[in-house]
Amino acid sequence: MQSRFCVVSGAALLGAALLAGCDEPPAPVSIAEVGPVAASPQRPGDPAEGYRILVNEGYVSCGIPLEAFREIQGDADAGHRLPGREGLNAELPYAFNSTVTDDGVTLVTANCLGCHAAEFNGELVMGLGDETGDYTRDPVAAAEAVGAYIDDEAAAAHWRRWADRISAIAPYMTTDTVGVNPADSLTLALIAHRDPETLAWSPEPLLALPPETPAPVSVPPWWRMQKKHAMFYSAMGRGDHARLMMTIATFCTDTVEEARELDRFGPHLRAYIASLEPPEYPWQVDRALAGQGQQVFEQTCSMCHGTYGEDWSYPNRVVGLDEIGTDPLLARHAAQESDDYIRWYNQSFFGELAEATPALGYIAPPLDGVWATAPYLHNGSVPSIKALLDSATRPTYWKRRNWDSTDYDPETLGWPVEVLEGGKDAQRDAELRKLVYDTTLPGYGNQGHTFGDHLSDQDRRAVLEYLKTL
Repeated sequence: MQSRFCVVSGAALLGAALLAGCDEPPAPVSIAEVGPVAASPQRPGDPAEGYRILVNEGYVSCGIPLEAFREIQGDADAGHRLPGREGLNAELPYAFNSTVTDDGVTLVTANCLGCHAAEFNGELVMGLGDETGDYTRDPVAAAEAVGAYIDDEAAAAHWRRWADRISAIAPYMTTDTVGVNPADSLTLALIAHRDPETLAWSPEPLLALPPETPAPVSVPPWWRMQKKHAMFYSAMGRGDHARLMMTIATFCTDTVEEARELDRFGPHLRAYIASLEPPEYPWQVDRALAGQGQQVFEQTCSMCHGTYGEDWSYPNRVVGLDEIGTDPLLARHAAQESDDYIRWYNQSFFGELAEATPALGYIAPPLDGVWATAPYLHNGSVPSIKALLDSATRPTYWKRRNWDSTDYDPETLGWPVEVLEGGKDAQRDAELRKLVYDTTLPGYGNQGHTFGDHLSDQDRRAVLEYLKTL
């Protein structure tokens, strides 16, 4: 029996669809207009239950058998301790949860906090995107090495399943620069290996795979979801945010029935995320200067980024590439080169409530807590807000001075960096090469968003001071 769903990579023409044995031609793909994004109804949830799920449940259902994880971790400190961790979870690093499989194997699995919690000024901040992640190392060798610590047959089968998934997606989750995140490419690679109707995993890809060089992404803070009507930089994620968040299931969840069971968690997780508040700026603020900055901000920036305080407003506005001028690779790939993936998503279990509809531009985010979220732009190409407001000062090649979360510059609102004379090709040392942010590479550009260039130095100082109060 033929499937109702058929993907033809490239131009999805009727003749090609029929030759491929499809019941019907591929559904058309919608590209959203730039401008405001309308609100969608969200399922209610309990924030407290969402937090409990986040730090305790095994919503990623494949991982490393516990005995092997303990061998690998050894005597290493588990690091920051989170309140409310139950049982074995209280002993694990905060970015991991435990789960017990139907055949009794205890697994240690990744949770959301590996990307969505980070240190700032020595403290772990829930919901702050991690801008220090190192995805430059091929994960296949590390995943295969875990097998040396496993003797039990059932545990070995679970390890093999997890390691095979890692192997399939490794080229699409391996970046060339420390600090950037491969989430977009990783998600596409997972989708390519799944049947859209059943969610069954296929060892061979069912869609043409994305490029093996992931587009760099800066992880946005979770607390923005209080205000945003669409998830992701190109505003692709519309509709039910809880269902969109459950796309994490594409790594391990192999049936629609499993996905529906997991989806029970979604509204609670979404409610917790939407309840998060940004941290308060921990140093002194010149309130008089900040007041001047508010006036400049509201005249220059509020049309896209909104206003703040008790009577806040946020326009949920997607700004077109021709207006924003920032690196176009991520948006163009989403809007012009991902038809098969969009079609897959919208006709799958996830598309029942959510919708992948990108725009050819980027949504201007709300700026609550923006001072803590360096580096800036969707690809993390600008190390400070001061440089964001004066495009002539943005370094072409740079690396962070160090990776200590206390090494923050309150004057520039960003991480101190070393400006380099050459890019990655100029570095002889392979490890140093990975630390270099090279804005001449595709997807890594630091151009655009020149709306602060016309401001005086005094006005920029005032805006910086105002942003500390958000």
